Amino acid sequence: MFHEPRIPPNTGNAIRLVAGTGCELHLVGPLGFDLSEPKLRRAGLDYHDLASVTVHENLEAAWAALAPERVYAFTAHGQTSFADVEYQPGDVLLFGPEPTGLSQEVLADPHVTAQLRIPMVPGRRSLNLSNAAAVVVYEAWRQQGFAGGS
Repeated sequence: MFHEPRIPPNTGNAIRLVAGTGCELHLVGPLGFDLSEPKLRRAGLDYHDLASVTVHENLEAAWAALAPERVYAFTAHGQTSFADVEYQPGDVLLFGPEPTGLSQEVLADPHVTAQLRIPMVPGRRSLNLSNAAAVVVYEAWRQQGFAGGS
């Protein structure tokens, strides 16, 4: 789930990611772009029809639609590594907008089960949003035995 994404190519790359892995991409508004924007379409290439993408007006609407049991929020301030979690089908992976990340208000949302981080060398602020999502999605999918993959 991308909360208020701002950069179209990151979302386009995430569309390719979900098409390739069979997971779902939930976009929580307001979005910083229009879904028909050429940069988003170019990054997603011809994967848009192969990807499950849902847009929610706001976070409350997303929670109502998904009714998640576990939500992992990704933040540079998390104390637990993404690799130390046993992911389950139905888990929500929540990523924040570029360039600010998730707000304190979102991190404090009662739906958030844990705040996780992706380890990096000291002095680095963050990974690109779509790259961060890919790292975590592939770890979660690996733990599920790459179910549905070939």
